[in-house]
Amino acid sequence: MPVSKCNDINTAGRPGTSRLRRGKYTWMRWDSVRDLNCSVARTLSIVGERWTMLILRDAFLGHRRFDEFQRGTGIARNILSSRLRQLVANGIFERGPGEGDGARVEYRLTRKGLDLYPVLVSMLKWGDTWLADESGPPLTLVHRVCGAKTAPKMVCSECGANIAARDMVAIPRRPAHQTRRPARNAHRGHSH
Repeated sequence: MPVSKCNDINTAGRPGTSRLRRGKYTWMRWDSVRDLNCSVARTLSIVGERWTMLILRDAFLGHRRFDEFQRGTGIARNILSSRLRQLVANGIFERGPGEGDGARVEYRLTRKGLDLYPVLVSMLKWGDTWLADESGPPLTLVHRVCGAKTAPKMVCSECGANIAARDMVAIPRRPAHQTRRPARNAHRGHSH
């Protein structure tokens, strides 16, 4: 995927973040997306791997222990262990003792992790719309407060109207002013 000029990054000297030049496009390694000036790319650098989203799905379904995540996802133990470590390191989960005597370690969603719920619900809704079989969606969401089956919607925080992609305009933030260091010999006068 070519990198656009509006997503310019500074990766000089960082291991694993080199840009590769092929033809007229600059190609970037996946592990450098966290350095892009893009919230979607930064988010994907943390939760964009497929197993990570399935672990999050299970966490929102109430799973907290390693064996529950392993059973729910079918993921290999070594990959699960790695993903859980990354989720803890990125503040999505906190790792702690379970309740009761001899309880095993549990992984609980942090506030930062709970804020990913709308992302998962959006994926669920898209999957239900475009990928469900003739039996219908595999899961129904019920609002605990009123007890009704529901399909959460995105609405404008100001007017309450439903939001669709064509109803929105994305306005980029002005780039921060970057100061350039003067050239090494710029402060020296002309030749002596």
